[in-house]
Amino acid sequence: MRHCASAGRHDMSPEAHARNPAAINAVNEVFHLYDPPLWLVTARDGARRGGFIATAATRASIVHEIPRMLVAVAKHHHTWRLIEASGSFALHLLAADDIAGVRRFGLASGHQVDKFADLPSRETPAGSPLIEGTMSWLDCRVESRMDIGDRTTYLAEVTAGAVLRRGPILTVAGLLRDAPEADRAELKRLYAQDQETDRAAILAWRRSRGDT
Repeated sequence: MRHCASAGRHDMSPEAHARNPAAINAVNEVFHLYDPPLWLVTARDGARRGGFIATAATRASIVHEIPRMLVAVAKHHHTWRLIEASGSFALHLLAADDIAGVRRFGLASGHQVDKFADLPSRETPAGSPLIEGTMSWLDCRVESRMDIGDRTTYLAEVTAGAVLRRGPILTVAGLLRDAPEADRAELKRLYAQDQETDRAAILAWRRSRGDT
C-alpha cells in the first residue's frame, strides 16, 4: 500500500499535473463550487494613492481579539508598490449592485490614471484611502509577507474597521451575472492578460527554486 501511495504522489508532480487537462479541469470545478466576495483594496504612500479589485483575501484568524487577514496582491498592480512602501492597506466590501466601483477600480490601471479623481478625499485611521458608499472597511497593517512568484501574500493585522451599511455584497458570480456586456468583455480580456503575466511569473519563480 505504501508503494502505491508513493506512486500516486509521483504521478501528480507539478510537471505531470500541468500536462493533464482532466486534472486541471477538475481543480477548476472545485474552485467554482464557491463564490468569493470582491474586495476593493486601497493603499497610500505619501501623495500616491492606489486601489484595485481583488478576490484573494480571506480571514486568517478566529481569535476575536486578534483579527487578521491574508491577502495576495499581484506585483504588477500599482497598489502593490504602495503596500510595499507603506506596510499597510485597507479592504472594502462592495454592495451587490456596485458595478461602477468595479469599473472604476478594476478596469483601469493606476499606472496610467488617477482612480480617485472626483472622489471625496477620506482616509482610514491608518491613512489608507477610504471609499464612501462601500459596505464596510478594514484597516490592515502588514505583519508578514511571502513572495509566491506572481504575487506577494500579506498576513495583516486588522487594526480598525466598520460596517457602513448592510445588505448583499458583490461577489464574482454576481459581477459576471449583472455587469453590462461591455464590462464583462473587458473583464475577461484583462483576466486573460493577467493570466499570461502571472503564468510567466509563477514559472520563473519555480525555476529559481529548482521546482521545474
